[in-house]
Amino acid sequence: MKPVFKNIAAIAVWTGVALSAQADIVLKASHQFPGGKGDARDEMVQMIAREVAAANVGLTIKVFPGSSLVKPKEQWKAMLSGQIDMTSLPLDYASGFHPEFGATLMPGLVKNHTHARQINASPFMDDIRAIINRGGVDVLADAWLAGAFAGKDKCILEPKDADGLKIRSAGATFAQMWAGAGASIVSVPSSEVYSALQQGVAQGTDTSAGSFVSFRLYEQVKCLTAPGDQALWFMYEPVLISKKAMAKLNAAQKAALMAASKKAEDYFAAESKKLDDKMVEAYNKAGVKVVTMTAAQADMWRAVAAKTSYAEFAKTVPTGKALIDKALTVK
Repeated sequence: MKPVFKNIAAIAVWTGVALSAQADIVLKASHQFPGGKGDARDEMVQMIAREVAAANVGLTIKVFPGSSLVKPKEQWKAMLSGQIDMTSLPLDYASGFHPEFGATLMPGLVKNHTHARQINASPFMDDIRAIINRGGVDVLADAWLAGAFAGKDKCILEPKDADGLKIRSAGATFAQMWAGAGASIVSVPSSEVYSALQQGVAQGTDTSAGSFVSFRLYEQVKCLTAPGDQALWFMYEPVLISKKAMAKLNAAQKAALMAASKKAEDYFAAESKKLDDKMVEAYNKAGVKVVTMTAAQADMWRAVAAKTSYAEFAKTVPTGKALIDKALTVK
């Protein structure tokens, strides 16, 4: 009978191994930002992956940076289809699915990093997160990035400076403001701005502070309009996970993922202002002129945005006016 017991024991061992293997979950995380080059958005996702691995709960996150798995504006759809499980996404990229997301890249709604933290805790963002949730996705970590303007040949400080220029805009709401100032719009993702400027397809751009550095745009522009205290450009770029992927996780895996995400969110909150400082330092070092807007100049742009971006959003998005009004009440 001993051989039988040995067989039973062997079966038990192999069954245990099989069950253990089945318990191991691998999630695919995609984003468009350069990997391993100090981009804080990539570091957020990499940090989550490292922390989850260290928790040893049978969960692995494989990170695919630099648009190596999915094109930038296809990531929301890829999450819903199961092609990827997680992403660090400029939420405005998904405004084709949920037009309300355009409010998270709306000119002049967020003025500086302190204001961004206040917005993040407001009813405005409660509404945005509820739409994300209804769309089949959960927010793992919040992140707001400041951005800037840059001109290939001159500074862009007031609306008149954009008249007649070919401008690459990060999203539809900014494109409407640029157009209202007399610019023509070039539509390419941030990963393609360098070549657009290099080839003369674009003469100016707006994008995040992180992208201004990680994509080395200082090699292609002569003047940078940095955020300062009167920023017009802020974008919400959270780390997201599909509800389908979250449902695969057991309690220990979920707890490890949420703890890792909180650590990554805290890291980014501390880094966000540093991104602006690193941008200014990099552009000064490259010999690019760096300027900031006065309050009066920022108000000129907000006046253009009110007639274009805000008005169009209120007209085309059923809850658009309510969202903008909620954001504007945060002082």
